[in-house]
Amino acid sequence: MSDEPEMEIKIERQSLHDAILNRLRDMIIEGHLPPGARLNEGQLGARLGVSRTPLREAIKFLASEGLVELVPSRGAMVKEFGAKEVLNMLQVAGALEQFAGRCAVEVASDKGIAAVRAMHDEMLVCYRRGDRLDYYKLNQAIHTAIVALADNDTLSEIHARLQTRLKRIRFIGHEGPEKWASAVAEHEEMMAALEARDADRLAKILGEHLTRAWERVKDGLES
Repeated sequence: MSDEPEMEIKIERQSLHDAILNRLRDMIIEGHLPPGARLNEGQLGARLGVSRTPLREAIKFLASEGLVELVPSRGAMVKEFGAKEVLNMLQVAGALEQFAGRCAVEVASDKGIAAVRAMHDEMLVCYRRGDRLDYYKLNQAIHTAIVALADNDTLSEIHARLQTRLKRIRFIGHEGPEKWASAVAEHEEMMAALEARDADRLAKILGEHLTRAWERVKDGLES
């Protein structure tokens, strides 16, 4: 009997933490908290209707993800990535995804590939209704899932770190109807190659997809 209230409190606290964390992350991804912006705990707490303690915990977690910087005497600020840093991260992410794609077509189960297809189809529904944030989240889940199909924990861990840091960058790569349509077409090709278990084709598409992601975002970055 005495253990039950403690379990309930822990679950509620974790849910609050996740809710604040997810909301802040979305605000950064969508640009409501732009690169270089200072995270004022008082203003954010009032805006989200939460106290400073869980808010501060969420900000520290975002710092561990690389989306926020904790700057001495200035506080927490949204991480601002330079052009070279973004290019380097996209190049490494592309190489990792190409390797993962080749492995995935060899070892993935039909069920695993079908699960990626289901996410892809759901992503297209978001695209057709113009829901950029949900589209983006499914888009990134697909990249993560393809890497997971390679069944290499080290690969998945390193890729996940890059994915987190590139969240805002990959989101702005879909700005404008032409860029968005291009990204969707690339995902259609990616899905077809995965289902055909064509390693060379899938690796080529994944590499080109990350190269084009750079082309879509580079003009908006500081050199």
